[in-house]
Amino acid sequence: MDSPIDPASSLNAARRARELRRVAEERLDVLVVGLGVTGAGAALDAASRGLSVAAIDAHDLAFGTSRWSSKLVHGGLRYLARGQVGVAHESAVERGILLRRTAPHLVKAHPYLLPLTPGVSRAQEALVLAGYRVGDGLRAAARTPRHLLPGPSRLDAARARRLAPFLEPDGLRGGLLSWDGRLVDDARLVVAVARTAAAHGARVLTRCRALELTGRGARVRDELTGEEFEIRARAVVNATGVWAGGLDPRVRLRPSRGTHLVLRPGTVPGLAAGLHLPVPGERNRFALLLPQADGRAYVGLTDEPVDGPVPDVPDVPEEDVRALLDVLNAVLGTPVRREAVAGAYAGLRPLLAASGRPRGTGSTAGVESTGGRTSDLSRRHAVLFGDGLVTVVGGKLTTYRRMAQDAVDRAVAEARLTAGPCRTARIPLAGAPGAGRARRAGRRAEGGDLPARLVERYGSEAAAVHDLVRAHPEEVGLGITKGELLWSVLHEGALDESDLLDRRTRIGLVPEDREAALPAARDTLG
Repeated sequence: MDSPIDPASSLNAARRARELRRVAEERLDVLVVGLGVTGAGAALDAASRGLSVAAIDAHDLAFGTSRWSSKLVHGGLRYLARGQVGVAHESAVERGILLRRTAPHLVKAHPYLLPLTPGVSRAQEALVLAGYRVGDGLRAAARTPRHLLPGPSRLDAARARRLAPFLEPDGLRGGLLSWDGRLVDDARLVVAVARTAAAHGARVLTRCRALELTGRGARVRDELTGEEFEIRARAVVNATGVWAGGLDPRVRLRPSRGTHLVLRPGTVPGLAAGLHLPVPGERNRFALLLPQADGRAYVGLTDEPVDGPVPDVPDVPEEDVRALLDVLNAVLGTPVRREAVAGAYAGLRPLLAASGRPRGTGSTAGVESTGGRTSDLSRRHAVLFGDGLVTVVGGKLTTYRRMAQDAVDRAVAEARLTAGPCRTARIPLAGAPGAGRARRAGRRAEGGDLPARLVERYGSEAAAVHDLVRAHPEEVGLGITKGELLWSVLHEGALDESDLLDRRTRIGLVPEDREAALPAARDTLG
């Protein structure tokens, strides 16, 4: 019987130790620095072209901005409102690739309701509905089938309240329903991309900090042992996101803080769709209320400029909490109080601060930025290059694959590497149906004899995870078992308690849940 997973995709401490020794002894084609979604994507792109690749990160997979998103894979509707048609089209294309080919186990269509409250004028209603229809046109242009992503519609007040029973009924004249892509978990997408890169031969090395970067490699430190050594490469891709300027002085970023709140289970009962929440005083800005499978809900997100040094993990100021609660309570029949907030998280967007096209930017990238609010800065990515060093910045989670492609294209051209064309639009990620040896497990999962929660999180590898769950069924929080923690240690590169609780699972979003799960995490690692 075939193995239910591709062994070459497994990341663990033993593999890390082996590959760390080897990577110091050879000269690579490409070194990628940063293992967020873009860096992991660049490692996969380069390795799948036949190049020798190492990808390093000072911390863990998805340690930075990639795990702090709204979990949306969207078609760029908000960019249409700003006239950024190219960015919107790129988002729609990449959303379709994720939905149809590379990650259908992790990305699904999800409904979103804009309640037509007195705060939404009829002119604004007409404008938003027109935007939804243009967005549906982008879906068609991206060749995403309607059965994967339904079209928009207008609902009466009764149907709107069936999707969100807690809405204030007075003055509610209905709702606008739209559909977009949504991730089960953004950090799981990064893990899947990194494991797929490993299956194609990339050396994926966490806890390996780049101290100094040039176009010929990096001086690095193993954060577990303190040992320093050199990694030599013909080309280097800096994909460190909001920290990119620390390794490439050409990069000028204007970080923006996006805060989300985690509401306790039962706070917004009966929520069956995401909710677009009009931001008072803003014509085209909306916050989001997002139901979670565990009964909790997320509210987000802010867009506030951040000055000064970039922290590893951003704090959430109390003014962000209050501002998001005010936006939410403007549409609710019963206000949500501060004590209903069980946790909060914030991510920093790596927005470009320079006006116009930066010097050295490749033709595949562009910048449209201003000196005004960070919410006005373009989300288009840029690729900067020179002396063998390629830095990719800006962008968003949905378009990570295209960002990685542009960065590797530039690295190949600058270093004159012999490589094939980009293949990542057709490569299923780990856990996707048809990914390597996982086909048989995928058929079993589709047959319905596995827990739906496991299939949703692990796709075609759910059967293999289930075997561990049956052997280690103890719950550690949010319905997650010790068997799943063990899977993360054996196959997903988890090295410590934070990897397990804060990234491979999201138990750590609520401090008391994290504290309760710590003994099980430590026992699993032991």
